[in-house]
Amino acid sequence: MSSTFPNISISTERLVLRPLDEDDVPALAEMMNDEQVAAWTDVPQPFTEAGARHWITAYAPAERTSGRGLDLAVTEFLTQRLVGVIQLTKTDWHIRATELSYIVAPWARGEGYASEAALATAQWLFGDQKFERIELRTAADNTASQQVAQKIGCISEGVLRNACIAHVRTADGTWADLRTDFIVWSLLPEDLEGAGEELAGSEGFTSWN
Repeated sequence: MSSTFPNISISTERLVLRPLDEDDVPALAEMMNDEQVAAWTDVPQPFTEAGARHWITAYAPAERTSGRGLDLAVTEFLTQRLVGVIQLTKTDWHIRATELSYIVAPWARGEGYASEAALATAQWLFGDQKFERIELRTAADNTASQQVAQKIGCISEGVLRNACIAHVRTADGTWADLRTDFIVWSLLPEDLEGAGEELAGSEGFTSWN
């Protein structure tokens, strides 16, 4: 089987997951400058449109063609507005495993978009790509990300102590590193049974091309 991900589009009832393109630059830059994104990721701050363009035109294509991963824009089906990003990284094609992460724009939070996009990606990985394991890592205090993992059926495997760097605002308005734990989650094909029943629009999770 192939050791690279295809250029893929995945459709759900509310969302379209597709490759990032240069039209996404302004919205991607705006999303990455959000306080929660800065707190829980290592995205450089401030995140510029030049940085977004490099991600879209250089980093993401290199990740895919090398076989290391896949970056997908998550967009609203009706408006085409950028909702967030799904990333697959650290892919191991021998054991058919990859690490999944998600970022959601601040205006789109609370709508279940992260769970819907993550579950659709997992179903595609297990069904079309014949993967056997998906791993997620969430910072110990990032309860929103942990709720997404639980909603799609992930099993908590344990804690990597002091393995995560989060970020906090200092008194002068700059960002400072804060060391914390990673919670490790896994998702196997059999874990998906019934997971979609908890999420709105689950009937749309199987359309990809």
